Amino acid sequence: MISTPILVAAGGAIALGVVGGLMTPIGPWYANLRKPRLQPPNWLFGPAWTVILGLAAWSAASAWDAAGDDAARTSVVILFCTNALFHLLWSPLFFKLRRPDWALIEVVFLWASLVALVVGLWPISPFAAKLILPYLAWVSFAAWLNWAIVRLNAPFR
Repeated sequence: MISTPILVAAGGAIALGVVGGLMTPIGPWYANLRKPRLQPPNWLFGPAWTVILGLAAWSAASAWDAAGDDAARTSVVILFCTNALFHLLWSPLFFKLRRPDWALIEVVFLWASLVALVVGLWPISPFAAKLILPYLAWVSFAAWLNWAIVRLNAPFR
């Protein structure tokens, strides 16, 4: 039987992926933006986020299971919920509002939430913390892409 932490973590990852996908219309506005040479092809983002969110779900379930008490479990929940909030804010800013400049400010908070996850999870479960590292690396690269798009296309109104 699948445990409740696994179901919650998997459900959260699926919800983040679905909402993120729905908030990321790849239409003419995005297609016409000037992008840096290192911009991955559009088809790569879906599989990348699927793997990253899957690893994050594994991390959440592992950290929950490794947490020795209610205080540690509360920390795990707060860390992942904070990250989820910042994860959900980026796409609407960039794609729906068409404000890559605002998304560039927000991505700093998303990145910081990932650093907080790695640091906060490490004493609970180094394994769970390491599962977040690909997410941190991808968001670091995405922040650079965001910066490059702002630099190449500003100003935004």
